[in-house]
Amino acid sequence: MSVPDPSRTGRRRVTEARILGSARELFAARGFDRTTIRAVASAAGVDPALVMQYFGSKRELFTRAAQELPAPPTATDADALVDQLLATLTRELGGLPEGTLALLRSMLTDPAAADRVRDTLGRQTQAVAAALPAGPDPELRAALVVTALLGVTVGHQLLGLTPLTDAPAGRTAALLRPALRALARPRA
Repeated sequence: MSVPDPSRTGRRRVTEARILGSARELFAARGFDRTTIRAVASAAGVDPALVMQYFGSKRELFTRAAQELPAPPTATDADALVDQLLATLTRELGGLPEGTLALLRSMLTDPAAADRVRDTLGRQTQAVAAALPAGPDPELRAALVVTALLGVTVGHQLLGLTPLTDAPAGRTAALLRPALRALARPRA
């Protein structure tokens, strides 16, 4: 007994998902600038014109393929905040979604990717600042926490720095905890 062909809409969804999957892989590996529509089409096994028909432009394809960075933290005190941030970091060191990798890899060469990362990190910084106990420079302390975690993520996931990739994620979190707590607690 043969399986009936999927509907035209079903075939379109399958093709679109295949194109997006190929785009995520290539954007994650090469970044926005070095990924071409032709390369995405080839990896997906479709004609480049079909990629353009489905997505309209390389920018729109990238926007759809790239996922947002992690949601801002929700903890309401300094210690819980540090624990939540380190738990997120530990998960990220296990691997980021390809869309997030694509966004991070492209943020230094593509202004639109940089804007998306900046907006997301800005929201995270605001959320961290709101969770900090009252004290001087909450926004600066929050920005230092957020960018320290970003630096560890970039060093591990994109640069493959051996000390970071060889260390268990829990060990990295344990070493960072005192520094993050020091930033989270106000000083006169």
